[in-house]
Amino acid sequence: MNYNDDIKRSITYIEKHIKEELTANEIAEHIGYSVFHFCRVFSLYQGTPLMDYVRKKRLVQAREELLSNRKIIDIAFDYGFKTASGFSKAFRKEFGYSPTVYIARNNSLSSSKNMLKIESYNMNPTFTKKSAFKVAGYGIKTNISNGYTKDIAAYWDTYTGENLESKMYEQLNPPKHGEVGICVSSSDESNVKYLFGVIVDDYSKVTSDMMTIDVPKAEYAVFTTPPVDNVATAATYNTDPLSEVVKATWKYIFEEWFQDSEYVFDETKIDFEFYDERCHGLENAVMDIYVPIKKKS
Repeated sequence: MNYNDDIKRSITYIEKHIKEELTANEIAEHIGYSVFHFCRVFSLYQGTPLMDYVRKKRLVQAREELLSNRKIIDIAFDYGFKTASGFSKAFRKEFGYSPTVYIARNNSLSSSKNMLKIESYNMNPTFTKKSAFKVAGYGIKTNISNGYTKDIAAYWDTYTGENLESKMYEQLNPPKHGEVGICVSSSDESNVKYLFGVIVDDYSKVTSDMMTIDVPKAEYAVFTTPPVDNVATAATYNTDPLSEVVKATWKYIFEEWFQDSEYVFDETKIDFEFYDERCHGLENAVMDIYVPIKKKS
């Protein structure tokens, strides 16, 4: 009896019928085992109970479909969840963040070139606690299904209208240089605003065409993106490699780092991107992503 081959056959069967109502009895019967014996063998070989494996497999595949612009409830139904809230609860328990957070941060898929760059780069974050602070600036309206990180950095580099970045610095006169990018949700869950601003002491110099947000104190895992050549982009306005690697870094954070860490995404706080002098028209441009975290319960 070749247990290894039988386990492989069972996994193939699970993958083929993943959207159906699978049971331990059905899987064991297909492989030709008693359910008691097969569950023991499967758990020993895979390091996880059979139905836990099925549940995780469903959630992993459902996560991939979240980036297809389909409704969350429809995907939940496809994978055997009766309600969107039940799906969200299972999703958060498995991955450490909610489906809506995953969609908002990862909808714009990264190229394989940038994913290889991420994998070959040391992506260990630093950890820091920040006090509450204020941000003021300008907002870009976008649709969450298109991915809020869609060429944000390139947008500001290639913007042909009024130089809003210069106007922002002149008007607000922030104490330090550095731009903050924050995704701001609206009452309509499908639409968001991406606030591109600076940290200010107060809102006394804010004009009516600007947006503001109070960022609460939080503990963060801070990821620095792999360095990219941003010189050519600044000269030609081609696709921004920094924007692409930002997307790739977000994808790594949610699909790999959270999975192996002792933290979950703290949805009561606000994540943000920080752009400073390290990312403007440089051969080794980098920026930081601040991800609010809390220990897994």
